[in-house]
Amino acid sequence: MHTSVALIIATYNWPQALEQTLRSVANQTILPNEVLIADDGSDERTANLIQKFKEAHPTLNIVHVWHEDNGFRLAAIRNRSISMAQSAYIIQIDGDIILDQHFIEDHLSIRTAGSFVTGSRLLLGKKITEVLLESEKINFATLRWKGKNFFNTLRIPLLMHLLQNNYKTKGKHLYDVKGCNMAFWKSDLYLVNGYDESFSGWGREDTDICIRLLHAGVKKKFIKFGGVQYHLYHPLASRDQLDANDALIEQLKLNQISFCKQGLIKAEL
Repeated sequence: MHTSVALIIATYNWPQALEQTLRSVANQTILPNEVLIADDGSDERTANLIQKFKEAHPTLNIVHVWHEDNGFRLAAIRNRSISMAQSAYIIQIDGDIILDQHFIEDHLSIRTAGSFVTGSRLLLGKKITEVLLESEKINFATLRWKGKNFFNTLRIPLLMHLLQNNYKTKGKHLYDVKGCNMAFWKSDLYLVNGYDESFSGWGREDTDICIRLLHAGVKKKFIKFGGVQYHLYHPLASRDQLDANDALIEQLKLNQISFCKQGLIKAEL
């Protein structure tokens, strides 16, 4: 049965990287029904790039979702994009990711009711990233040798299906997720009220939604040997709020709360 799918791409003031991300989206074996660019307050350079790409690729159905630059508000712009999505299934990536052409196909092949999916990525180095940002065509056969985590570049559909319910889905890896490679049913995101916008600064908003989905009875899957993506190099974001966010995560693990107050539907004051 066909499932409508939205691809949400988070971005902030890096149009050169976003252009490569969008090029890889346009090259997918299965195109998303809609592409929502969750823009955390970028300037006009990103808006110009998006408009240019929309004109060149009208079949992609790109929607630019923007809010004012007021610090790191990834959770908020993702929530706004989720609420605007018309599709039943949502795949989430970042705007510094280059997708293997089977990325969306792989995610859709393992989707099941009552589950969400997370995956991994290949971390590219600084030099190859500089080359890629100037490239019009990418050679994936050589790209897999240009970064860490080589095994994250292997696409083996049989193993992908065999491992989806057994790899990093229990024990110490239960809460391991990558926000740049996740997929959800939109109805499940509303079940937990989406991302918790009370998290400030970089880090752990993806772990938080994973835990709350699990508390709500939504099972975790891991897409291994499929859903391949390549992460462009950039300096690390500020971690000054990480300790505080880690403390919130530890408290969340101790209770069974699944619905956040500051999410898709804001709590009344």
